[in-house]
Amino acid sequence: MKNSVLIIAVICISAFAKAQTTKVLDTIYANDTKNVALFFPEPIRQGITGSDNFVFTYNREKEQYFGLLQAKPGKESNLLVVNKYGSIFSYIVRYKKQLSKLNYFIPLSSSIGNEKPIVTESVIAESSEELVDNSTYYYQKFCSYLLKRKQRIGRIKKRNEGIILTVENIVFDKDELYFVIEIENNSSLDYDLNFLNLSIETRQKGKRKSLQRLYQEPTYKHNLPSKIAESETVRFVYVLPKFSLSNDRRTILELNEKDGERNIEMKLSHRYINNPN
Repeated sequence: MKNSVLIIAVICISAFAKAQTTKVLDTIYANDTKNVALFFPEPIRQGITGSDNFVFTYNREKEQYFGLLQAKPGKESNLLVVNKYGSIFSYIVRYKKQLSKLNYFIPLSSSIGNEKPIVTESVIAESSEELVDNSTYYYQKFCSYLLKRKQRIGRIKKRNEGIILTVENIVFDKDELYFVIEIENNSSLDYDLNFLNLSIETRQKGKRKSLQRLYQEPTYKHNLPSKIAESETVRFVYVLPKFSLSNDRRTILELNEKDGERNIEMKLSHRYINNPN
């Protein structure tokens, strides 16, 4: 029964992938003298281009429905945008000296799919729950082991007004990276954690230098606190799919305080990511 369940799941996923790859991508033109505005039906969560001669900017601090595209002369590339609720939009982007269109109003029907496709077949529920339980159990055990191990990868530390953020260790295991993180509160006030995000930052080259950040969703979070009391130190683990970085990319950790300003932004060199323990 379980084998047949898995076969059905594979068939459903394969059909879903095949349906998405057959969609012809539209082309959007841009240049280096005008902003081309793209208006989406949902707030933008992520947006990235495939080449340095294209730059897509959007508000990362406050959710907004539009982004701006600019381009320099060069080969065509692609633009990938993920909205707040997981809708995916993909386009071919090309440089064009003279533009006939500066504003694109994009309907939800233009989405090529969703990052978390919903499989309605109830027959796969049993096997899915079993896989989730097994992986969660392994994460719990291995993360607990790493917290007891107290191995360090280097002195990666940053502080702000008595709050100290430290990346103690980065460990590679079974195609995943485990980030062992410590937050120490040496202030006289409790620290309410709003979020701790991990992103990959790309430094664009050329005359129009810019930065693009792509948020990385953890596969699992172990012992992540919501509050760090005064004089308290907490340690926890973020698990992410394994990735490596080129010289022009780095990892950014953003620690944000709820209803406060004791925020920390830490930059992790590609050397730490590419050489984990």
